[in-house]
Order: sequence, then C-alpha cells, then structure tokens
Amino acid sequence: MAVLDELSGYEFEDLMEDVFRELGYENVRQADRTADEGRDIMMEEVVDGTRRAIVVECKHTATVGRPVLQKLHSAVATFDFDGPKRGMIATTGRFTNPAQEYAEALRRNDDPYPIELLDGTDLRSVADEIGLDLYNGRIEILCDETLRPHDSTNPVSAPLKETFADVENIDSDALPEPHTAVTFRPVVAVTADTNAVFETSVGVIHRINDRNRVVVHAEPGRPSVADSDVANLVFRNRNATVKLEDDSFTSVFDEVETRRFGKTQTEYKDWSVEQLQDHHRTTVRYTGDNNVTYTKTCEPNRSDISVQSIEPVYLPQVRQEVTLQEYDYPYEYFAAGPSRVTIADGVHRCVHCDTSGGSETYTYCENCGSISCERHTKTERLEGEPICTGCAVTETFMFSTKYFYDEANLDAFRGVYAEMPIHEKAMENPKLMAGVALLLFGSLFALLTVAGIV
Repeated sequence: MAVLDELSGYEFEDLMEDVFRELGYENVRQADRTADEGRDIMMEEVVDGTRRAIVVECKHTATVGRPVLQKLHSAVATFDFDGPKRGMIATTGRFTNPAQEYAEALRRNDDPYPIELLDGTDLRSVADEIGLDLYNGRIEILCDETLRPHDSTNPVSAPLKETFADVENIDSDALPEPHTAVTFRPVVAVTADTNAVFETSVGVIHRINDRNRVVVHAEPGRPSVADSDVANLVFRNRNATVKLEDDSFTSVFDEVETRRFGKTQTEYKDWSVEQLQDHHRTTVRYTGDNNVTYTKTCEPNRSDISVQSIEPVYLPQVRQEVTLQEYDYPYEYFAAGPSRVTIADGVHRCVHCDTSGGSETYTYCENCGSISCERHTKTERLEGEPICTGCAVTETFMFSTKYFYDEANLDAFRGVYAEMPIHEKAMENPKLMAGVALLLFGSLFALLTVAGIV
C-alpha cells in the first residue's frame, strides 16, 4: 500500500510505540537499536488480573514471511519476564500465507508464546480509532475529554463571588452576574520513568531511579511545562473528565473556545524526554583512585527514560469579569470542577497603585466602584463610610485633609463645621491637638522644674 512510504524503519518503530501506547498498552518502550535481538518494542497488558508481556517486531516492508515469525517466537521465549508473554508483528505490508499458517498453528496448539499479526489493513482500522494519519505517519491527537470547567453543584459565578468574599464594604452575594468565558486548552499529561547508573573506575558515582509526572501545554507553537500547581490539578482530576461538547457549555458560559493540539504524540514524547534529560542533569564530585577530586556531569541517555503514558486532555481556562460602576474586575483560573488554580486575580489589586495579592486588606468604594488598598482608602467625613482617594473631594479643616463623596457633601460639612464650637473644631485634627497638649504639658513641666516645685 502506498502509505507510510516516506518513513524509515526506525521512524516506523517510533510511530508504532505511540500507537500501542494510545491503544492502552502499559510500560511501552523501545529496545536498544544496536542489539534488539528481534525485539523492537516491549510492552505489557493486564488480562483477567494477570500481567502479560508483549514483544513486538516492527517490519516496514511489503511482505513478512514465516522466518520473521520464527525469529520472534525465539525472542519471546528468551525474553526475561516473570509471567506469561506473547509476540506481535506489526507491518505496513502483508503477511505471506506460510506466516499466517505458522501463527495459526501456534494458537491452535496453545503454544505458550503465541504471535499476533497486525498488517496494513489492521493499521487502517487503528487509524480510524486513534487518529493516525497513515500518509505521513503522524498521530494527530484526537481528544474529546476535558476536565470539568465548573462545579455543577454551584452557579458558574461562584468562584468570582468567593474571591470577593474578603473585600471589605461589599456583599459578594449581591454582585451582578459576571461575564464568563471558557477556553479549552490542550495539554498532555506525561508519566515517565528514568533509570540511569553512572560509573567510573571507582564505581557508581550517581544513580537515578525516578518517576516524573509532567503536564505540557500543547497548543500550536513551542510546548511549555506547566507549573506544579497546574500539573497537580490535571493529575488529581484526570479520571473525572467529561465529554468536550461545545454545545453543552454554551448554556453555562457566555463564550466558548476550543484550541487545537499543535504537535503529534511522537513530538510531545520526544520533547518531554529532552526536558527530563535536562531536569536530571547534575554535576557530581568524586575522588579517584589517585585521591584526586574530579567532577563529572551526569545526564541520562534517551534510552534511560521510558515514557509510560501520554494522556491528552483539555484544561479549561475560565475568565470571569464583573463591572462595578467605573471599573472592571477580572478573575482567571484553570478549572477542574470545584478545584482551580488562579492565573490572574484582578480583584485583590488596588486600582490606584501596584499593591496586589491576598495578604493585603482591600476595601470597596461605593462612590466610584473602585477596590483600593489601605493606603488609598479613607473615611468619608460626613457619612463615615469608606471612600477611595481617587474619587474623593478634599478640603482641609483644622490643618487636616477631609474626604467627601462630592461637592454637595463638602458644602454640607462646611455648614456643620461653621456651627461647631471651638473645641469640636479642634478635634477635627486629633493628632495636632495631641501634639499641642504634649507641648503644653512639657512646657508646664519645665516651668515647675525651674521653680523647684518638681
């Protein structure tokens, strides 16, 4: 068949590794190509609670004959695995009649090492199932699962209202309904094992035996590793997904967008392996036989890293925004049902300065709709309510700046102030009065001291 013809034999092995992983086989990995002994790919499956090894030979040829099956049968028999095992041959071409008869004889005789045949026709069926582009060997990622973009037990506005809960002078339950938008962003959850031993003439100087779980942002463009909070969100909720059906979310969100995956599974696998090589690279100091201290950079080889699974899924990025008079307040986060990771918090941010973050105290100004930090929040003199410095009308009384909602309140206070007795006017500047009192007390104390009274 005129498909996959542009791939080399090694590229076909890479392709089939991803095919088997996509089909649900476990611990899928390639053998060392310098001495594979008839074993191109090794993987495992669990059948009726029993784990079984599968040894795969990949043949990117027009026909596969009986000798290839006989060689694989021996490779399976000598493969070191504590449990049942079987063989499989995958080819882009076809199997000869003797080859098919040999495989059937193994099955009919209940041979302990049966061999399954996967030919070009079978690959066409696999292509329809997993999105394999037979004409260029790319596994286009087809995904119809997403983490839940909202908690179905609460209104979609609940996260934004919860964010407003610690803002003073506003009832978060009374907020107007926010504008909500969700973007389903593609990510790939990668699980990989790294096993490497580094030796010199003095013995083992470094060892790596580690399992890494990485989430990769997988939109078009250069991939990037998600931070640990996002990775934890994805892995914790990976088994609690829902079908990605845009129509089912348009009744909940005002805007719905779905991004596409930018690369193939093979490309994401290779990129992830490179990242893990960098992650595990370390410099080791050791003492040689001659008592001289040496340094060696230890970096695992690609063959030391076994990608156990590559799981595509959509990660909802939700943006909610509410308008309060003159100001818009956005809140953006990655969602997984009731769980979320905040991306941008426009609520806990002073509109008048760079103060932001949840450790500050923020107050809502009913006069203009702003949220301000303590430095930019004052008390309105006439009504005693919070007001921000951005909208307040000010005037100085008894050398102290007073803040008002508007000119009408200022005029009203001018009248009140004019009627105040002098001692009440003085109390418009408590700090000044305290200073004057302290000065008078000090002066009196000095006079009494000079007079010898104290």
